Amino acid sequence: MIRHWRWLIVPAVLGLAIALVWWRGPDWHAVGDAFNVVRWRWIVLAVGLNLLSIVARSLAWDTTIHQSLPEPYPRYRLVFSAFCVGLFANAVLPARAGELARVAVLRRRIPARRGTTATLIGSVFAHRMFDLFPTLALVVWVLLAAQIPSSAYAVIAAVVGLGIALFLVALLLARREQREAVEGMGRLSQVVSRLREGLAIMRAPGPAAVATVFQFAGWTCQLLAVWAAMRGFHIREPFAAAGLVLVTMNIVTIFPFWPGNVGLLQVAIATALTPYGVAYAHGIAYGLGLQAIEASVGIGIGLVFLAREGLSYAMLKQFAPADEAAPDEERGRPRAGVPG
Repeated sequence: MIRHWRWLIVPAVLGLAIALVWWRGPDWHAVGDAFNVVRWRWIVLAVGLNLLSIVARSLAWDTTIHQSLPEPYPRYRLVFSAFCVGLFANAVLPARAGELARVAVLRRRIPARRGTTATLIGSVFAHRMFDLFPTLALVVWVLLAAQIPSSAYAVIAAVVGLGIALFLVALLLARREQREAVEGMGRLSQVVSRLREGLAIMRAPGPAAVATVFQFAGWTCQLLAVWAAMRGFHIREPFAAAGLVLVTMNIVTIFPFWPGNVGLLQVAIATALTPYGVAYAHGIAYGLGLQAIEASVGIGIGLVFLAREGLSYAMLKQFAPADEAAPDEERGRPRAGVPG
């Protein structure tokens, strides 16, 4: 019953947000005019850069998985497929559901081993932790070079502090010695132990450095995509403004109350660009275009791999971590309605 109410609440909140943006929003005729003069070659470049960002980030996750699971490792094409399905789920479902979706998709394609689902979830967490380094570099650069409202400093500090705290927790968990065999543990302790196996890369300096480089490459491509989209919308502000927009996007979408936080994201981007002399309506139009670019890439490539995996949108919503205490044979079977 609660589950059904959850899916009713999300559209209601989204509808309320859209209504508020429409009612209290900008001059929508001016927003439409901004789309009439878009330079599409820059938009195409932004789409291509977003694709490169996806490749780089998926390579970082692949590197993390190689430290978490025993051989044989899943092939990169399977990792990339699962990663893209996760992007699609994050774009169309609330609450970062794509992180679990990519685990579930990859889990179907690798040999059944006890605890693999929890280990893959741990690898997703470790993969996200390597976002900390490019985030810190981006934030420091933006603080030094961009025009930031004084009210934003506290929010940025809180987000960075949370990221550092989570990274330290992950690092401590990964380096904690395990003195008891997994088979001798209780059910909860086994799950925690398997999650820690997913953090194995955090105690391997070489692979951790490789994953960090891939994450830096992904963030750099995304930053260039934000800048290219600005040029497409005739926003010729300093490059640091693109960094400010990227920081704003990531802060606003940390907790996606509805898919993409549509409306809230556009207001935040337009507000961030106002000190640069960008008209509020123009900023809203740019925010809509930028999110459409990212969504088109995530949804488009995600749909391709969703079909390749033989899944549907309804099946995607049903994905959840498998029961780690169940026998390997049972976990090896596909869930009802989900092809193996």
